[in-house]
This record gives sequence, C-alpha cells and structure tokens, in this order.
Amino acid sequence: MNVNPIAWLWLTLAIIGEVIATTSLKASKELTVLVPSIFIVVGYGAAFYFMILAMRHLPVAVTYSFWSALGIVFITIVSMYRFGEKPDLPAVLGIGLIIMGVVLISFFSKMKAS
Repeated sequence: MNVNPIAWLWLTLAIIGEVIATTSLKASKELTVLVPSIFIVVGYGAAFYFMILAMRHLPVAVTYSFWSALGIVFITIVSMYRFGEKPDLPAVLGIGLIIMGVVLISFFSKMKAS
C-alpha cells in the first residue's frame, strides 16, 4: 500500500491518544478523579482528530483496523504493568487473530482511499 507517510504519523498519534484515554478510564474511578478524567477527554479527542486526518490518505477499514488492533495490543501491555492484569492464553490467541486480520486487510486487500 503506497500511502503518504504523514498518514502513518497521524494514525500513530491517534493510537497513542486512544491508549492514554482508555487506560485512564480505570484510573478515573468512574470519572471521580480529575487528572485521569482530563486524560480521557483529551486522549479521545486527540485520537479521533488524528484518525480523521489519517483517513484523508487511508481507507476507513485500514485506519480503523490498525487503530483498534494496535490499541488492543498496547492497552493490554499497559494494563499488565499498571493494573497487574495478565492476559491468559485465550486472550493472547485472540489478540493474535486480530493482528492477523489487520495484516490480511493491509497487505492483501485492494481497497483505496477515496
């Protein structure tokens, strides 16, 4: 897939924003702790803004598949260290299948951004 490199930067920033926001959900204690609650709003705002920018150059399916799959991987890693949540074998296999789906979409699909 030959895409403007800036699209991958926008997508990377979207993923970082989503990971920050999602991992802050638990720390916010149902939005009762101020700083994590701010991270949620800012993180999701940045995630969606940068995802919109990425979609200028990438198909929606590619953008969303990368965003969600890498978000799952990174959130799982962060939650292992931050909250002591260890994924079991079915979780690891499921994440592997999600990644395989992203690879199929990204390298074998002929979708183009409009």
